Amino acid sequence: MAIALSLHVLAAIVWVGGMFFAYLALRPVAASLLDPPLRLALWSQVFARFFRWVWLAVVLLPASGYWMLFARLGGFAHAGLHVHLMQLVGWVMIALFLYLYFAPYRRLERALADGRVPEAAQALNSIRRIVATNLALGLATSVIGVGGRWL
Repeated sequence: MAIALSLHVLAAIVWVGGMFFAYLALRPVAASLLDPPLRLALWSQVFARFFRWVWLAVVLLPASGYWMLFARLGGFAHAGLHVHLMQLVGWVMIALFLYLYFAPYRRLERALADGRVPEAAQALNSIRRIVATNLALGLATSVIGVGGRWL
């Protein structure tokens, strides 16, 4: 159980913490210091690195969560409401990430490759909105996961 819980927590920290840093620290500084073409190139490179870690989290979070659910709790029937909420919100977050990755992120990459800065900026704005939503969901899920059993 210690391995499953450790993997689960580390994956959540990497994903949610990365979004927190990107949205609340890197984004405002990049917007204030960099012209759009350079800012878009920065985000493209940041996403390329960060999304590798998110893919790992997308695999580890459900795998470790279901490992704990079935091995420790005996399945869904014995899980508290907080576990069901974590699972629901987690799948919503994964779906949002998949959409982000395969739609606006791909548009961003194609637009940058073709030198279409306005289209790349639109794609980045879509990514920003999805990240904001996923960050809020991730923070809420973290609170639910840690404190939910006492609700």
